[in-house]
Amino acid sequence: MRFVIQRVSEASVTVDNQVTGNINQGFLVLIGVCDTDTKEIADKMIRKMLGLRIFEDADGKTNLSLDAVGGALLLVSQFTLYADCRKGNRPSFIRAGAPELANELYEYIIQSCRDQGYYVQTGTFGADMKVQLLNDGPFTIILDSVDL
Repeated sequence: MRFVIQRVSEASVTVDNQVTGNINQGFLVLIGVCDTDTKEIADKMIRKMLGLRIFEDADGKTNLSLDAVGGALLLVSQFTLYADCRKGNRPSFIRAGAPELANELYEYIIQSCRDQGYYVQTGTFGADMKVQLLNDGPFTIILDSVDL
């Protein structure tokens, strides 16, 4: 499982000219799932993401978590995080999770974050989405479950 976490001042997702999700301060998280991922792996990824202390405290040090600043989450499914570009110029997506599994885990992640009290907005699984963001920093973290 891969999360690309961007600390944002604001972010939104639009599908067919309709905004499906928007947040102010928080994380825009692009979520990629592979076929070997499980709910247990998702739980580890969620814990790590929510525990990241990447917001500035009163002294300007990145010492505060999403919860500490009252931040929101915009969660967007993105199978292209598993693009394999080793051969040729056209990426292969063989390592990306099957749509049924990927959607199940994406929905699980959304619900888990909501159950923990976070304000969560989303994209639309499988849709052609337009994502806009104002990256704060810029600050971008890549979490890969093989590293946890």
